[in-house]
Amino acid sequence: MSATVPRALSFDSAAALYAAARPGYPPALLDTVEELAGRPLRGAHALDVGAGTGIATRLLHARGALVTAVEPGPGMAAELRRSLPSVPVVRGDGNRLPLATKSADLITYAQSWHWTDPVRALPEALRVLRPGGALALWWNVADDSVPWVVDQGERLRRHLGVGDSTPGVPGGAGSRNLAQSSGGEFARRLLPWSRTVPVDTHLANLSSHSAFLVLGADGEASTRRFMDEERNHLAAVFPDGMVEERYVVELGVLVR
Repeated sequence: MSATVPRALSFDSAAALYAAARPGYPPALLDTVEELAGRPLRGAHALDVGAGTGIATRLLHARGALVTAVEPGPGMAAELRRSLPSVPVVRGDGNRLPLATKSADLITYAQSWHWTDPVRALPEALRVLRPGGALALWWNVADDSVPWVVDQGERLRRHLGVGDSTPGVPGGAGSRNLAQSSGGEFARRLLPWSRTVPVDTHLANLSSHSAFLVLGADGEASTRRFMDEERNHLAAVFPDGMVEERYVVELGVLVR
């Protein structure tokens, strides 16, 4: 079993937290997906793979896409069904899509491509896409042009004892998987954006990442100490208790 499998399924233990605290995406993202795919989302038969609690699924549905969510984790799938009861949910993952050949106009991986084996996942996506269909991969990546973001990233990596490309680390560069697996086939865009949230939401967002979740009960005390210390660091930057989280959406779109 791949080491990323237990990490990917660790979100089941925190599905409600994930749904409440994780950031969404800016409107410009789906505008750009439409531009690069060369077709509108409205009426498109779309698959949102690794859909989690439906953060991207909800946006695709609101744009008029006929979207089916694909999610391996039972806890995450249950949270998605609760919040989006009208959207079909299929249990599965990107390495072996449980969908018919040439059945989709658009396949999206929002924050989830790095949990796949790209050698298997890319041919699977191309199998399921119709001619002219598009595969869109994207990540919210912490904006490392912002000093406090860089400082927090260093504290996170030091606490967790990991590198900046480790899957499941808050703000990590999961999008490096795109460059490693796709050659020059994907059209790419960088979309800066931000959201402002209470410090409690920001800390909950951090704690919903798999690098913390896989620590389980044994790591609870250590995680609490880190979050308490992080609250103090953030108070010096955001004395009003509202944190401006700064991101860059890294997007890649491949048309079949």
